[in-house]
Amino acid sequence: MSAPVSSDRPFLNRRLAAFTTTIFAEMSALAARTGSINLGQGFPDTDGPAQIAEAASRAVLTGLGNQYPPGPGVPELRTAIAAHQQRFYGLGHDPDTEVLVTAGATEAIAASLLALLEPGDEVIALEPYYDSYAACIAMAGATRVPVTLRPHDGGFVLDLDELRAAVTPRTRLLLLNTPHNPTGTVLTADELTAIAALAVERDLLVVTDEVYEHLVFEGSHLPLAGFPGMRERTVTIGSAGKTFSFTGWKVGWVTAQPALVSAVRSAKQFLTYVSSGPFQYAVAEALQLPDAYYDAFRADLAAKRDILADGLASAGFQVFRPQGTYFITTDITPLGEKDGLAFCRALPERCGVVAIPNSVFYDDKSAGATQVRWAFCKRTVVLEEAVERLGRLAR
Repeated sequence: MSAPVSSDRPFLNRRLAAFTTTIFAEMSALAARTGSINLGQGFPDTDGPAQIAEAASRAVLTGLGNQYPPGPGVPELRTAIAAHQQRFYGLGHDPDTEVLVTAGATEAIAASLLALLEPGDEVIALEPYYDSYAACIAMAGATRVPVTLRPHDGGFVLDLDELRAAVTPRTRLLLLNTPHNPTGTVLTADELTAIAALAVERDLLVVTDEVYEHLVFEGSHLPLAGFPGMRERTVTIGSAGKTFSFTGWKVGWVTAQPALVSAVRSAKQFLTYVSSGPFQYAVAEALQLPDAYYDAFRADLAAKRDILADGLASAGFQVFRPQGTYFITTDITPLGEKDGLAFCRALPERCGVVAIPNSVFYDDKSAGATQVRWAFCKRTVVLEEAVERLGRLAR
């Protein structure tokens, strides 16, 4: 007879005890229950290019990828990813040894951190941060050290002195996100140069989440791997979901030097092993779309950003107009509000719109207590209706 399970011991391990539910699930359920417009979770409400959807259908019907694809990803997609990095950034990668296809960027993040960290290592992450960062660092047994992006002159700014001061002898890795979710900050060439110099000086690994690389409205996206001394120590993460509006396909990738890719693959193979077989062939075609596609995609999202940003400003919010991504951060203080979480929970009943409180993306909850994030990757008519509803707050 097996021993009884102790009822006084939690089933969930302590590392994950703080990550049982997400704010996205709560707010999406609230949107469904109240019939509200959901500007909380960041997924488009229209599909990407029809020709790419047709490529996926063709792959299924012709049997491409319906069985297990190769562990590193199908050769066509690995070759297309390498060509993409060369085309846009002048970065050369061997598709056989320096590219790894993952189940979205989320798995790429998890596999990278699980592969590269030892228990007790410290990881510096820019705060506010995408919620999976904290969970993946915890699963690796490492310690998260936040460096806060602070509001300044209508945007959010990285304090390079604070970043340098956060590095200790236990620091193993910098986890960067640019363009940055949720603030929309795009790190500049000067900032990236300083980060690269710090990483080289302190012999740090860097994982860069660059899934919004093609959604930069001001300035330009500069991969950290292209800076001096960074090619051999940087894991770059990309994703098809954000660039081609097929988030449900879960196709992401890692590019890095062979030893780093091999390490990440060692962890990845025991997470999903492989995924998204037919979709990999479709994404390989998508990455070869002409510049006109990328230009139109960026222009469309920039126009939607302005619709929502202007509407939020008219409704009384302080608006931090993003340089990139498809999120806008606002401050609710001008509305006489102080608690972003309470505000977001009440907002659907007040005006039929759902947003996300930024405090959930901070270790220092007070730093983001009055901030609220909105997604503008929706149809124009939906954004216009949301703006009309939000106008009730001002009225």
